[in-house]
Amino acid sequence: MNAAAVIDLRSDTVTRPTAAMRAVMAAAEVGDDVYGDDPTVNRLQDVAAERFGYAAALFFPTGTQSNLAALMAHCGRGDEYLVGQEAHTYRYEQGGAAVLGSIQPQPLPNQPDGSIALADLTAAIKPDDLHFARTRLLALENTIGGKVLPQTYVAAATAFAKSRGLATHLDGARLCNAMIKRGVSEREIVAGFDSVSLCLSKGLGTPAGTILFGTEPFIATARRWRKALGGGMRQAGILAAAGLYALEHHVSRLQDDHDNATYLAAGLRALGLSCEDPQTNIVFVQIPPALVAGLAAQLRQCGIAASTGTRTRLVTHLDVSRAQIDTVLAAFDDYLKISAAQAAVMENTVA
Repeated sequence: MNAAAVIDLRSDTVTRPTAAMRAVMAAAEVGDDVYGDDPTVNRLQDVAAERFGYAAALFFPTGTQSNLAALMAHCGRGDEYLVGQEAHTYRYEQGGAAVLGSIQPQPLPNQPDGSIALADLTAAIKPDDLHFARTRLLALENTIGGKVLPQTYVAAATAFAKSRGLATHLDGARLCNAMIKRGVSEREIVAGFDSVSLCLSKGLGTPAGTILFGTEPFIATARRWRKALGGGMRQAGILAAAGLYALEHHVSRLQDDHDNATYLAAGLRALGLSCEDPQTNIVFVQIPPALVAGLAAQLRQCGIAASTGTRTRLVTHLDVSRAQIDTVLAAFDDYLKISAAQAAVMENTVA
């Protein structure tokens, strides 16, 4: 985080371990995870797999690597996976599946709710013909752009994929946010997916780490790919301890982040700005182009870090309090008043 910024709304990836989390990390029992003898990593994998209803789990340093290993475990060279155009695995991970896995992505339009229309999936599946890549996998993301996929859609999409012989993977970078929003259990939110990547370092607040779930044979294959991708860690129990703490203490509190996002959006609308209703912890607000640069400077001056633009993104998380949201709203209010006064002066000068 910028040293001058005291309120960081760029992403929930900026969260820092709490004092209690740091304490369990410092006290973690460790071993060598490449040899499989780090007891804290093993406990995290066992606990998480049981909680989400999978036979096995594997700890990765990052979500990008976890997703890539999953795609490579599901697909071989020349195979294809179906994915949304807005999905992280397609848009924001440097085309890793194609570059490193020789897997062809087939990007499809995301609907306004984040889903991919079943008709588009149907049309995209390639026939069994040597001219085409072999369609092997459907990859979805939940949440996607802060939106939670409808449970009925997930059930229909995964059932459709299985009926066509496709495996299913879920990028669950903010999966616990989706679970809290829907009010369902861990097992319910992942129902229908053969594999799931669960990030621990966003809203859950750990310094690093993602868990991949699947069958035992799938996880064995993913473990081989993790090694090839440079993801084999040694005394990783220090990070795994943070993950265990987060699963026990930071899941239910995600509701606070959602409530803060709703409060922030309502405050921005009260200032006259167009703001989408947030479903979870991500707020998108429309900023007139002429005000973008000035707003960015105003926020920096007030010690607020944000991803500014005509569609400014503001993300709430465990390091942002309700009082700090009020500070952010005050900064927006001050700038809008200043810009309105300047516009009035210009009008009078021209007149």
